[in-house]
Amino acid sequence: MGIKEEVYYEGGPHIGDLIFNVLLAFTVICLPLTVGAIVRAIWLRYRITDRRISVTGGWQGRDRTDIIYSEVIKVVKMPRGLGLWGDIVVTLKDRSRLELRAMPNFRNIAEYIAQKAADKTGRSLEAIAP
Repeated sequence: MGIKEEVYYEGGPHIGDLIFNVLLAFTVICLPLTVGAIVRAIWLRYRITDRRISVTGGWQGRDRTDIIYSEVIKVVKMPRGLGLWGDIVVTLKDRSRLELRAMPNFRNIAEYIAQKAADKTGRSLEAIAP
């Protein structure tokens, strides 16, 4: 029997990211952005629980990345799409970064990640989320 985890968010990127980039496909210059948005919409999935952050992606969803909150030292959020969705960058102790692109409800999710990281590391929330 495994350890129970409470899921805070499970799903893919915001649908507005796909719609916006498909509309940009009418210009030839933006075709790579459109292809990227389609691939993200099909194969990218996020799962944020009270114990870890899991990202499944890559070609046909074959790559999986898991991080635990005690490894997080910084959380940065950036709005996109008129503030309806945004990106979250999580910096780890080894200075590697995990980028969560086109997250719906990104403000609340970033606060949740920062709060969990602060709880696990014993540092203040301001030290993690400037």
